[in-house]
Amino acid sequence: MNNSFLKIIFVLIIITAPFILSAQRNPAKPADEAFAKQQYTLAIDKYKKAYTKVKKNKEEKNRITAQLAECYRLTGNYKRAEASYKRLVANEWDKRNPEVLLRFADALKINGKYEDAIEQYNAYTAKVPDDPRGRMGAETAALIEEWIENPSKYEVTNIKKINSRESDFAPAFTSDNYNEIAFTSTREGSTGKETDNWTGQNFSDIFVAKIDRKDEWSEPVLLDESETVNTNANEGAATFNEKFNTIYFTRCSNDVQKESGCQIYKARRTGRNWGQAEMVDIKGVDTMSTVGQPTISNNELIIYFSADRKSGMGGKDIWVAYRDSKSDGFRRPLNLGDVINTPGDEMFPFLRNDTTLYFASDGHGGMGGLDVFVSTIDTAGNWGPPQNLKYPINSSLDDFGIVFHPEEEFGYLSSNRKGSRGKEDVWYFVEPQLEFTLSGTVKDNRTLLLVENASVKLVGSSGLSVTTRTNENGFYSFGKSQLEPNTTYEIIVTKPNYFNTRGSITTVGVEFSKDFEKDFLLEPIPAEPIVLPEILYDLAKWDLKPQYQDSLQGLIQTLRDNPNLVIELAAHTDTRDTEERNDILSQRRAQSAVDYLIIRGIEPQRLVAKGYGEHVPRTLKKDIIRDGFLFSKGTTLDDNFINSLSTTKEKEAAHQLNRRTEFRVLRKDYVPQATNIDIAEVNILLNPDDNSVYFKEEPKTGIYLSSCVINGYNEEFAYDKNSPVMISLDKALDLLKWGAISKEDFEGDPEKILANSTIADRAIINIAEIRIANKTVKDVKIKVNHKLRYGLVLGDQLLKQFGTYKYNTETKKLSFE
Repeated sequence: MNNSFLKIIFVLIIITAPFILSAQRNPAKPADEAFAKQQYTLAIDKYKKAYTKVKKNKEEKNRITAQLAECYRLTGNYKRAEASYKRLVANEWDKRNPEVLLRFADALKINGKYEDAIEQYNAYTAKVPDDPRGRMGAETAALIEEWIENPSKYEVTNIKKINSRESDFAPAFTSDNYNEIAFTSTREGSTGKETDNWTGQNFSDIFVAKIDRKDEWSEPVLLDESETVNTNANEGAATFNEKFNTIYFTRCSNDVQKESGCQIYKARRTGRNWGQAEMVDIKGVDTMSTVGQPTISNNELIIYFSADRKSGMGGKDIWVAYRDSKSDGFRRPLNLGDVINTPGDEMFPFLRNDTTLYFASDGHGGMGGLDVFVSTIDTAGNWGPPQNLKYPINSSLDDFGIVFHPEEEFGYLSSNRKGSRGKEDVWYFVEPQLEFTLSGTVKDNRTLLLVENASVKLVGSSGLSVTTRTNENGFYSFGKSQLEPNTTYEIIVTKPNYFNTRGSITTVGVEFSKDFEKDFLLEPIPAEPIVLPEILYDLAKWDLKPQYQDSLQGLIQTLRDNPNLVIELAAHTDTRDTEERNDILSQRRAQSAVDYLIIRGIEPQRLVAKGYGEHVPRTLKKDIIRDGFLFSKGTTLDDNFINSLSTTKEKEAAHQLNRRTEFRVLRKDYVPQATNIDIAEVNILLNPDDNSVYFKEEPKTGIYLSSCVINGYNEEFAYDKNSPVMISLDKALDLLKWGAISKEDFEGDPEKILANSTIADRAIINIAEIRIANKTVKDVKIKVNHKLRYGLVLGDQLLKQFGTYKYNTETKKLSFE
């Protein structure tokens, strides 16, 4: 990791104890002193000179090599760091200092040697099994190539116009137009004119740059030139409050006369200028403390920052501090805990919409160096497991200091990845607008010839529809302006004298632009009858058995897809009874099938039942094997043929083939009758008798929102897997006013619980029943929570009582088994 942003933004006065050993008459003493002050560039030169003076002291040579390896790592020279760590492992330095294996693995991963890195991570885990960095490092190293081959939805580009040859990093939006950013830079023109011994660069200042309507960036300039924010010290890692009239930033003093750390400062905007900066009051943090990289909540009552403090997880951790009002100081900081923090470094936090925390870490595993991670807070105030943002937000080098637009999917980050102009650069990322197209061909299924002038209709779940026709090559297409994200489309293909056909595509959950292709085969409507799948009846019976109703499902779908068809449904018998009896029996069987179709919603006017008895023996259109006997194509199964068969079993098989149900198209011009359904009353929710309901994903938080029925009242609920059943004060009062609950439903003394026309916090309500889709759970206890951000929150514990459930992010349905 490059020391330029480590010290500039956040000097942590620590000495890596495993690698610094005391030595009498030590030629490396000046180098050790430079290292202790984090003057790594200076230390490298001094260690090289010291190395030549200790040729006979193997132990000291290894120690100096270890110090050089750390200097190379901390200045971003990973190739030399790898070589130094490799030498240490060969000299068995890791036996006393196993962290050498971890650093060696990190360098190998950064340099793209993933298999070798995994080997070293596993070696480190074997020696230090309690440190999760070894295990996570190996796991993520095995995934890097897959992440690169399957990148995330973001596109990342370097902003060359604003980046210098030095360090440019830690961007932040400066106004609610989101067209200007502030960032930290060590470029020429900074306020301090001296050179920082820690970095060999200028002291850092905060600069600003603006993008115009033509997407052209202005030349970066100092945030202020009055030395109220930018001074001779190092300033950087800024963030702004919601109104953009207060800046919070990090300042690291460069007073060589006294030892000091880094603190968080703030200044208010007064017109075009900034007022005097003052140190942010955080209990337990003083001028000797080293804290920095702040991010602030919308109400400015919660501040997150990075620091290496006592009782931390190791390395630099993310901490949080609270206050009751903006005029108060912040209380003593709290560590975010081991879900967020690791024995490694967690830095550069960024709070988005108060619910999502982005930060950089080298302790959670990743692609190499610092990776950007994201965590969301649940309704109970707990941060969830961090998720790696993967490639291309992350790279094999250091990626950190990310900032998002609060609503839209774009922002800026810092990185020293390949393609950077300076030591670190500011990069722009965006989720590009999704664009979809659909095209394909339509062919005749009988001839496989392309069908010209077929109608292709695209109907979206949004209610919009558009129609096109196939050209002389049977080709159709819909352009990017006709398809939308998060929409499911039904494609209906029609052509006179063909059965209609349909298909579907969905853009729901599709993260990248895509050209869909969908080909169709149209089935010509034949003049001759079409035999349906086998429908068997009891001897001399005509009742349609339930097990054979499925044989009519294909016909039902065909009639639904082709609402202009009128068909004849025909039933045939064999010849083993009188003609009169067979005529009656076949008519009743045909009518039985028609009655079933009517029950399933097919209009009676479209159906004609016809019993042909034994008068139309079957002529086979293809070879058929029945009960082991072959009946050849073209055979007519009349009495002469059947009587010529040699065995009774073979004759019985022929009789079975004659007993059949067929349909044929009589007309193609039926006009469907108007229904009495009031279209305005159609609900987009699923049928309440179904086992599913739709849900939506809240854009800012990713929380799933769906609907349920509480004691007969429809309510929206938020899903939080780990949460008990909770209800907000407002929602509980609504249920009370509506009569869904009464005072008798509260546990305890209702006079106390319902005092002062409110409901006591943590009161327990007994709900008679909650229904989701067609599932019902009775006798549910709900706790009132005055701080709840949603009206109703249900978790895994309750949903499991409804049955096995699943949130399908493609169909946006919550389903129960």
